[in-house]
Amino acid sequence: MSKTMLIDAAHAEETRVAIVDGRQLEEFDFESKARRQLRGNIYLAKVTRVEPSLQAAFVEYGGNRHGFLAFNEIHPDYYQIPVADREAIMAEADSDEDHEDDLGRESSDDEGDSEGKLADEERLKRRLMRRYKIQDVIKRRQILLVQVVKDERGGKGAALTTWLSLAGRYCVLMPNTGKGGGISRKITQAADRKKLKEIAGEMDVPEGAGLIIRTAGAKRTKAEIKRDYEYLLRLWETIRETTLRSHAPSMIYEEENLVRRAVRDMYDKEFDGIQVEG
Repeated sequence: MSKTMLIDAAHAEETRVAIVDGRQLEEFDFESKARRQLRGNIYLAKVTRVEPSLQAAFVEYGGNRHGFLAFNEIHPDYYQIPVADREAIMAEADSDEDHEDDLGRESSDDEGDSEGKLADEERLKRRLMRRYKIQDVIKRRQILLVQVVKDERGGKGAALTTWLSLAGRYCVLMPNTGKGGGISRKITQAADRKKLKEIAGEMDVPEGAGLIIRTAGAKRTKAEIKRDYEYLLRLWETIRETTLRSHAPSMIYEEENLVRRAVRDMYDKEFDGIQVEG
């Protein structure tokens, strides 16, 4: 049975989106002025406290509470160490050593890749945590560019990362993850994977960045995927320019609102249609 997306925007104070399969409710989400989603937003933040016992930092980014930044979510670019040491660390990320640590990871939206790119990132993070302690490389009042990965909940502040990712319609650009192209695990057809791998290989991905083609890109043309990728590159350039003009704490980039995300999801899934109230 086909699915239908229902959007209720009748009241300015709250917007609701539901996905129904026949008469069964599959998903429901809402956004209100009192509960705005922070996940995906990017901020210029300032470290307010380094907590050795937690191996984490608390940062002021502009939310209701200070955000929580775990040590393994801090990119080596922010380490206050000699440049030569930092370059040696990043060179290790491209080596084939330490295979016993290759546990891999599943991303929150299942947009992984089969080439082990993100597993390499995890190996790098574990190496760094064995070699350094957060109190040795991160200092109070240090300025960081962070992205929200978990919204504030209860008495807890938002969970943050400095490993940024920008999701488009068909691609995900990881501007400071230095790995090449990858394909979503959800794309299982061998012909589709081969075609998309060739397309990803032809993209001019900047050094130090990574690119994943999402599930929604499986049946798209090279021109469509390239257009989405170029949009993400322009978006990243805008974020960089905005960052240079800003003072911490401040918002640099705001993720799309609930309605725009819902409409974008239409391109990722099969829907019979959309019904809008309001």
